[in-house]
Amino acid sequence: MVIGAEVKNLASNPLSSPRRISIFGSTGSVGVSTLELIGQTPDKFSVEVLTANENFTLLAQQAKQFKASTVVIGNDELYRELKELLADTDVEVLAGRQALIDVASLEVDWVMAAIVGAAGLAPTLAAIRTGALIALANKESLVCGGDLVLDDVRKFGATLLPVDSEHNAIFQVLDFNQVENLQRLVLTASGGPFLDLSYDEMKEVSIDQALTHPNWDMGAKISIDSATMMNKGLELIEAEHLFPVSESEIDILVHPQSIIHSMVEYRDGSMLAQMGSPDMRTPISYALGWPDRHGFEADRLDLATIGSLTFLNPDPVKFPALRLAREALKTGKSAPASLNAANEVAVQGFLQGQIKFLDIASVVEETLLNAPVVDFSSVEDIFENDRQGRRIAKNIMSTQFSY
Repeated sequence: MVIGAEVKNLASNPLSSPRRISIFGSTGSVGVSTLELIGQTPDKFSVEVLTANENFTLLAQQAKQFKASTVVIGNDELYRELKELLADTDVEVLAGRQALIDVASLEVDWVMAAIVGAAGLAPTLAAIRTGALIALANKESLVCGGDLVLDDVRKFGATLLPVDSEHNAIFQVLDFNQVENLQRLVLTASGGPFLDLSYDEMKEVSIDQALTHPNWDMGAKISIDSATMMNKGLELIEAEHLFPVSESEIDILVHPQSIIHSMVEYRDGSMLAQMGSPDMRTPISYALGWPDRHGFEADRLDLATIGSLTFLNPDPVKFPALRLAREALKTGKSAPASLNAANEVAVQGFLQGQIKFLDIASVVEETLLNAPVVDFSSVEDIFENDRQGRRIAKNIMSTQFSY
């Protein structure tokens, strides 16, 4: 474990005040929510670094509002536009993939790792190697990097706090002093926008339908992953790395109201659940203030108004992504990274109108059948496997599923 029982003692090694913050992916939904929380108590935080991939306009606005020291735009073709917007400030403006890694290597207290997809792995690793507290919203880092990432967390004395609502919920209720009594974890899933559709109805769903989540406000990639339930498959893999459980001890339960975010069951039959409104600011706030709790202004959970909570087993026919994720986790080695690479390619293909919604899982499955399964001995191995998985997925998508 790298969280909980083995986490560094912040009481004897306190973070600075104000807490120095870097946010990777500040213009995405998680980044925006993080800055909103910081804005409610700005005296407690000092924003050092903000990064975005392409939204330079919002990035410039954030840099001015929060007086960031440095900003990085991932797409270096947008450097000039960003530089012009910040010409009247002292903000250092950088661009490109290497710049992201370089600023992630700067020493701060707290890093929000919220770059979507495998692109977030390299900056996350660089931040881990500074020994900082990492608020991990980029599940793909553990899906792709797995043990190599966690080895670096241990080696460099970093602290890893999960921000995904499901893993954050487990972290809040799991008693790390009694892990020997742990029976299983239950990850809850909303079921996405297509929970009540039949398999045949899902064949022709539109991009807009897939992007319209019933409970959560998320970016395009995560919204599509929720619609296919691949997000829950990725979270399954992440949970196996984060917590002292095996794949067979992690269950997934559809909970349409998204009030219970995850549950922990002990061997005496006790099941502990963390509950809250479907608002990402809650887990972000927990990570932002940890080891204390950072309060924020928002509507509170009203169970009497909600009235009832329902639970269903996921449909394996409508949502094959769950099976694929379990198979990749059982296979181990490079299989989870290949799963993620293929999924990123397929989701992008769907968003660009190249394939249909149900083809996403089919492209992933075909890629897993064709991608070699290898051991990773270095981070470079992960990146090479990611490139290879993407090539295979793109070829499969263009030759077998393109319309």
